[in-house]
Amino acid sequence: MPDRLSPLAPFRHDTFRSIWLASLASNFGGLIQAVGAAWMMTSISNSVNMVALVQASTSLPIMLFSLVSGALADNFDRRRIMLMAQCFMLFVSALLTVCAWFGLITPWLLLFFTFLIGCGTALHNPSWQASVGDMVPREALPAAVALNSMGINITRSVGPAIGGAIVAAAGAAAAFAANTLSYFAIIFALVRWRCEVTVNKLPRESMGRAISAGLRYVAMSPNIGKVLLRGFVFGLSASAILALLPLVARDLVSGGPFTFGVLLGAFGLGAIGGALLSARLREHLSSEVIVRIAFAGFAVSSLITALSPYSFVTCLALLLSGCGWVLALSLFNTTVQLSTPRWVVGRALSLYQTATFAGIAAGIAAGSWIWGQLAELQGPANALLISAAVMVAGAAVGLRLPLPEFQSLNLDPLDRFSEPPLKLDLKPRSGPIVVMIDYEIDDADVPEFLTAMAERRRIRIRDGAGQWALMRDLENPIVWTETYHVPTWVEYVRHNQRRTHADAAIGDRLTNLHQGGSPPRIHRMIERQTIVPYVYERYKQQLDMH
Repeated sequence: MPDRLSPLAPFRHDTFRSIWLASLASNFGGLIQAVGAAWMMTSISNSVNMVALVQASTSLPIMLFSLVSGALADNFDRRRIMLMAQCFMLFVSALLTVCAWFGLITPWLLLFFTFLIGCGTALHNPSWQASVGDMVPREALPAAVALNSMGINITRSVGPAIGGAIVAAAGAAAAFAANTLSYFAIIFALVRWRCEVTVNKLPRESMGRAISAGLRYVAMSPNIGKVLLRGFVFGLSASAILALLPLVARDLVSGGPFTFGVLLGAFGLGAIGGALLSARLREHLSSEVIVRIAFAGFAVSSLITALSPYSFVTCLALLLSGCGWVLALSLFNTTVQLSTPRWVVGRALSLYQTATFAGIAAGIAAGSWIWGQLAELQGPANALLISAAVMVAGAAVGLRLPLPEFQSLNLDPLDRFSEPPLKLDLKPRSGPIVVMIDYEIDDADVPEFLTAMAERRRIRIRDGAGQWALMRDLENPIVWTETYHVPTWVEYVRHNQRRTHADAAIGDRLTNLHQGGSPPRIHRMIERQTIVPYVYERYKQQLDMH
């Protein structure tokens, strides 16, 4: 079987293998800690809503900080960012362990600690997911994403049961201590990783401009927009099971902390099956069909979980929801990565996480609170039935907004652009820059030209241009002029360096439609305001002082 079809192909790459194994250990600790936190909340608070907020307190930082973390991942050394995040979570987990050991934990203090751990996760995840593309070749990326999901859910299948046993035997403080120790493996692996850092000759983007660029890129990428919408609906409805599972264990199947861990383990075991099935299903089914299967499976699982008084039957239902969980989320993640160039992949993945990922998605954050409120008013069984109905509606969304299929787009930089020789002494911050490109188009080619220009407009704005316009010469109608603005000269250079091989098809198509004897003429100009002489002299003095 070719590497691109093998689910284990990424393990042939040493860096991916070592960090994957270290992440496995860290995920074990994280799930043990999650069991301890959720069960401790049931012990120190009688509020159903407070129990659901344990899940929300972990996900809220992703809603608040994920895009910032994505911008950091695209502009700084990802390995260093991951190290900082892991060390921070190590410190917080150690402090939580001490407070729990001495009996100092209150419901709100527990939420505060889980919120801080969520902040570390928010900082770590965009860099980790964006780094996968640096560890394995592009053709192995779908398998690597599926393996990451499998790793998370291997631990989910065993870790919660171990966590439940630890909590039952030694208390929540012991579970927190186990999580504290688990961070050392991944910190050691990251310290050993000697990744190749690409040196960008351009000045680093400011945080505000980097965030704006990420939002703009996603907004002008229709395929990614579909993924985010479907992911948000999936995360919002799927959060019900995970947010209310402690109550399912305690109230619906009359169990204790060990039962809660076993139920989480069944969910994780189903997720492992989903990861193993993912590649084979992609060979035979479209992305949209797979996602609909995931939605339907979760709906059936929620229905059975709501009605079953038997832990064995509930475990079987959770196998189905775990399988659907990984099928949907790994497909969402892979679609985003394969649709995004490396310069913005961290920001695109952070937006995907904000809309989707369990424990870190905005949908989960809102969902945990919503399902907690519903469980408070209607009981956990009715809340799960409502979530099943939302899942069915989420599957129906695909009738109007189907997911795109995987595309073999070459998103490597085109590298055709070289800075032109300039007669003016421009600084990187000089601007605004106005660019005008003249085309000569035959009347018969105008419809095809306008279609190509609509795509060119999307690419221009997506990569940082503003005030885009297309004009036709009234005196010489064969001449069409494309015009756009960029804030500074360095942003103009950055804009052109963002062009990918996949974008080249539109530029080549426009060049072929051009009827002139020479290539389309490009005018690069800098805007200047007319001002009176003494104001100009004062302005020049201020510039010289800086």
